[in-house]
Amino acid sequence: MKYIFYPLLLMSLATIAFSPKKFGNTPQGARRERVLRSPNYRDGKFQNLHHTPQLTGNKGMGTLLMDKLLAKHERVRPDSAIAALKTDLHSLNPNEDLLVWFGHSSYYMQVEGKRLLVDPVFSSAASPVFFVNRAFKGTDIYAADDMPDIDYLIITHDHWDHLDYPTVKALRHRVAKVICPLGVGEHFERWDFDVQRVVELDWNEAVHPDTGVEVVCLPARHFSGRGFSPNQSLWASFLLKTPTLKVFMGGDGGYDTHFADIGRRFGPVDFALLENGQYNDSWRYIHMKPEEMLQAGKDLKAKVVMPVHNSKFALSSHPWDEPMSRAVEAWNSGDFGLATPMIGERVSLRDSAPAHGRWWRK
Repeated sequence: MKYIFYPLLLMSLATIAFSPKKFGNTPQGARRERVLRSPNYRDGKFQNLHHTPQLTGNKGMGTLLMDKLLAKHERVRPDSAIAALKTDLHSLNPNEDLLVWFGHSSYYMQVEGKRLLVDPVFSSAASPVFFVNRAFKGTDIYAADDMPDIDYLIITHDHWDHLDYPTVKALRHRVAKVICPLGVGEHFERWDFDVQRVVELDWNEAVHPDTGVEVVCLPARHFSGRGFSPNQSLWASFLLKTPTLKVFMGGDGGYDTHFADIGRRFGPVDFALLENGQYNDSWRYIHMKPEEMLQAGKDLKAKVVMPVHNSKFALSSHPWDEPMSRAVEAWNSGDFGLATPMIGERVSLRDSAPAHGRWWRK
């Protein structure tokens, strides 16, 4: 075992040594002072609403790492290329309210004439090293150059599978505004973004980037960190509100009471994107299983739910298509519409009965 582990460790350390910029930075100066004033920052780190151990059970992080690297798990990755479409985003009708999913938690949206990009990861691996968390075949058909100019780049937290340095660096001059949780702006400042275009929000804070558009930062149950200083930036969900539409972007995280609270405050929600994948009993508080995802949709009083955080990276040990299969099997069509598009397929944000084809079976 050590003959495999040590080379991997050395290669990882070499990547850190020669590419330190991609790790970003922890909050400094005035940003650090604002972090310290946050009601969600206590005992030297950001905290969840309720006690949230990252790991449960008897397995430690080292054991889980070795299990991921060396143990054989059935069908964690697909045998062939994922079914996907290549939609020309530049030619879309700008007045059409729609969404295009890129796999995992990355997606493009058009709402009220504004273009949004959420958690874009167009690199071939969701990690600081190229050989860990490789994207599935067929899921890497989009690149930064395929994106039109973006009004709002929304980042839910700074993990590698949600904040990708090469992607955001390539988009730097084509993003009008970055909206992210408190502390995440330090990464963008290190990556040479104009700090005047970066908006950082604490939970329950909001910004009005344009007339008739409001983005509300809301709780999530997760954690953060790109290196050896965890939870120094916040993780969040977001609600996009216009006079005629409410879209909930759940980000990453486990089930908790915040979904019902958001539903009471802002529901009904027209369209909700919720995490569904990379779950494991060993970290059951920080990722949702399909049945919990569906309950979260009910809590939000959502009209339509779209499961994400699946079908591109194998961060856990379940079969790659299990999250979608379990979600469809457990879904009650009387609760809300369920959107299950393939990568690149257009989804209307105003269709209360979206198609829910089972493309992963092909």
